[in-house]
Amino acid sequence: MAEKPSPRARSFDRSIVEGPIRGAVWKLAWPTMLQNIIGGLQGIVDHAMVGHYVGYTGNAAIGVSWQIFLVVIVFISSLFTGMGVLVARFTGANEPEKVNRTVYQAFLTAVGILIMIMAPIGYFGAPTLLTLVNAAPEVQVEALPYLRIMFVFSFGMLMFFMLGGALRSAGDAKTPLRLGIALTLLNIGLNVLLIKGFGPIPAFGTKGAAMGTVIAGGLVSFYALAKLLGGTWVVQFHRGMNWRPDWDIIRQLFKFGLPTGIQGVAMNVGGVFLLGFVGSLSMSAQAQAAYVVSYTQLFSFITWTSVGIMGATAAVAGQNLGAGQPDRTAKSVNVAAGFGLLLAAGIGVTFVLFPEALLSIFGMDDAVVLALSKELLRYLAVSGLFITVALAYTGGLQGTGDTKSPMYISIISQLVIPLGICFTVQAFSTLEPHHIWLAIVTGHFTRATLSVIVFRREKWRGIEVDIGSAKA
Repeated sequence: MAEKPSPRARSFDRSIVEGPIRGAVWKLAWPTMLQNIIGGLQGIVDHAMVGHYVGYTGNAAIGVSWQIFLVVIVFISSLFTGMGVLVARFTGANEPEKVNRTVYQAFLTAVGILIMIMAPIGYFGAPTLLTLVNAAPEVQVEALPYLRIMFVFSFGMLMFFMLGGALRSAGDAKTPLRLGIALTLLNIGLNVLLIKGFGPIPAFGTKGAAMGTVIAGGLVSFYALAKLLGGTWVVQFHRGMNWRPDWDIIRQLFKFGLPTGIQGVAMNVGGVFLLGFVGSLSMSAQAQAAYVVSYTQLFSFITWTSVGIMGATAAVAGQNLGAGQPDRTAKSVNVAAGFGLLLAAGIGVTFVLFPEALLSIFGMDDAVVLALSKELLRYLAVSGLFITVALAYTGGLQGTGDTKSPMYISIISQLVIPLGICFTVQAFSTLEPHHIWLAIVTGHFTRATLSVIVFRREKWRGIEVDIGSAKA
């Protein structure tokens, strides 16, 4: 029996495959970029409050924990990249039943992996993982409870990532923006209470930042699940669906998503090893604090906007290919890269001109930490131009179904090249912070160059996507 979507469900926005390219890209890009920036504010609030009430060891603890946590969360979230490929194609082809089936199977798969693999392994393996990145003993004390909370109670975060990807790929970027604003406001409010303490609520310090994150994510995810079941969004879970696992769809999710997962793991493993190199420096705690604040926080203003560009590009590229318009797909990626360069250049200028003001937000008053942070920001101002181009073209490749090429590119550019530079310098000389900063820039330059070359070969034009008819 064929599935029938709710009559209340919203129809797809056809302007993405029929209207002006610039308008189509910008329509999806600006809400996604704004969502990423607003969402990223919660991380800044975490670091700022922990920096003031715990000290730079707390900042280092959060940064080290996130670097480890992202290795796992990015791998699981790769399912949502596979989901996005299918959803964008089926949206472009105007097939809402296939969109809903795809999103539901992604939800089932992610929940199963979280419960059976991520939570137990993450909880018991956290001490070993912290040792692997050479976290200083005082940093490990703060990081262990934070990391365990994030691993065990990350359902809300996964749900938020899934919905954002699904709705955006289906042409609705404003609903994820509204959810992101709610998530951030909840998180900030909870962090104010839990990090510092208030009245009968004790001060949990670094651990309170993790508690606020998972509680806020859980509240928003339960609301979103109710909306999905209510049938008023462009994506919905309705009574006529087959609620059992559909292994044909799940295989497609892994087919398109697994390379992205490997790519994400490679990038974050590279980050973990870079943290290890930073931890091997003579003033490791100060260098780790500089790396965490400058690279994982301030540089995020560039990556947040660039990831927004990437998500919008993937949706527009995939929808137009699904609608049989590959020329529009190619043009959309070039337009998106132009938007990204303008934004990255503007943010990079602030890194060079106003580093003290930016760093003061995080309570960075140690002279050594401040000097290292300012030096790193100068490198990152250049690196941002490369990463935004790389992510725009990565979005084009992934959105059309070519998820393997970005995987190979990332392994070369984010793992082999930067780590190779650090290993070589360490073997033949004394590794200094500026060697690590230069390795980061070189990796981003390589990634941008290879992404442009591979996309313009246009092998993505021949990639076919389908999941067959619904099963009774």
